[in-house]
Amino acid sequence: MLTKYLSLIKFSHTVFALPFAVIGFFMGTMMMDYHFDFYLLVKVLLCMVFARSAAMAFNRYLDRDIDRENPRTKNREIPAGILPEKQVLLFVGVNAALFILTTYFINLLCFFLSPVALLVILGYSYTKRFTAFCHLVLGVGLGLAPVGAYLAVTGSFHFLPVLLGLAVFFWVSGFDIIYALQDEEFDQSHQLKSIPAALGKKNALFVSRLLHLCSALFLTLFTYQATEIFSELQWLLILGYGLFLSMLVYQHTLVNEKDLSRVNLAFFTFNGLASVAFGLFFIADVYLL
Repeated sequence: MLTKYLSLIKFSHTVFALPFAVIGFFMGTMMMDYHFDFYLLVKVLLCMVFARSAAMAFNRYLDRDIDRENPRTKNREIPAGILPEKQVLLFVGVNAALFILTTYFINLLCFFLSPVALLVILGYSYTKRFTAFCHLVLGVGLGLAPVGAYLAVTGSFHFLPVLLGLAVFFWVSGFDIIYALQDEEFDQSHQLKSIPAALGKKNALFVSRLLHLCSALFLTLFTYQATEIFSELQWLLILGYGLFLSMLVYQHTLVNEKDLSRVNLAFFTFNGLASVAFGLFFIADVYLL
């Protein structure tokens, strides 16, 4: 049963946002003079898992009828009859409640902001029904990861995790457009909204490149400001920054409007590698040098 739920929520995709949440946590730790709290890190990671599990399961529940008609998604857990609808909805409620409960044991600011975070990540599932900017809402949801983790440690806002959150926002929005290319015709025929459905594949790819250019700019600002604020951050962070940008550029060489055969390679493999590499090099720069 556990494997069915892990498949439902695509647990392996947690790798996209999790490294940035960990970076936000360690930025907060550095701001607090390296007062490392292992149990707080566990609570931050649990928040990430609970929030994402609720969001993914809700998306699958809400889209169950659409998924039944789409040849690409008809074998997902609900349309294939692997998991009952009511059971999935209960799973959403449990994870949402556990997310809010966990934030209570972090600090009051995170607790009071937790419904706002849930509103964004659960609300995303509705957006494809009324706006082509649904990709941007997904970007906001994942872009909250470093900001929320920083708040968990410090209980206050700072522009540095916001810069990283903006880089994540544009990065996620851009690669979600690439992923949505696969459903352009289906979305158009079922009155569903997306950038590819609205603009066509070629123009959608252009928009994706613009968003990734914005991501690169904000990641550059973040990297520069991080090395200015934290003198111990040096060449490993810059190396991670370079790897991230390289993979950002490379994924656009894998996909064009006439060949979508490598969309999954661009979406899953290189975006996952990019986030993990940047996170690992950031942490290594903090603790190894």
